[in-house]
Amino acid sequence: MVLVGQAPGRVEEGVGRPFSGRAGRQLFRWLAEAGLGDEENVRGRVYLTSITKCFPGPSPSGSGDRRPTPTEVELCRGHLENQLAILQPWLILAVGQMALERFLGQLPMHLAVGRIFGAGGDELSPKEAQSPASRPLVLPLPHPSGASRWLNLPEHRRLLAQALTVLGQLTQAGP
Repeated sequence: MVLVGQAPGRVEEGVGRPFSGRAGRQLFRWLAEAGLGDEENVRGRVYLTSITKCFPGPSPSGSGDRRPTPTEVELCRGHLENQLAILQPWLILAVGQMALERFLGQLPMHLAVGRIFGAGGDELSPKEAQSPASRPLVLPLPHPSGASRWLNLPEHRRLLAQALTVLGQLTQAGP
């Protein structure tokens, strides 16, 4: 299983460990809710990576980190592709809009979170998700950053809860 985020944040840049800051604490609470265990357990069974590999700097608005540019994404594309080729994950957790776009194109977050997709980008039923031919599966999650306002809407929080339920079911069934 591989979790793909946007880019390392300021805290991660300093400690060299993905999802080490406040967003990481929230993410690990979500993953525990899905049944993956505590942070140590998750770090032992989920490979954590990102679209770009360097901290892009603070957002000009002062809220959160700057979104990596298309040039920065392109410069790091080979690194992520190599990681995925080596790991050959059965499940990719696409965290945030940038990761969602990488794996599923321009699909809006509210149409992706809570659903499971196959390697070709098609939405799958739970039964279809069990087929090895559909691998890797892609399960989108919102970004856990406090700078993200997506979870401010109750219907979006319900979609997150649905996604965590799906994640729990998938991991219980296993690859």
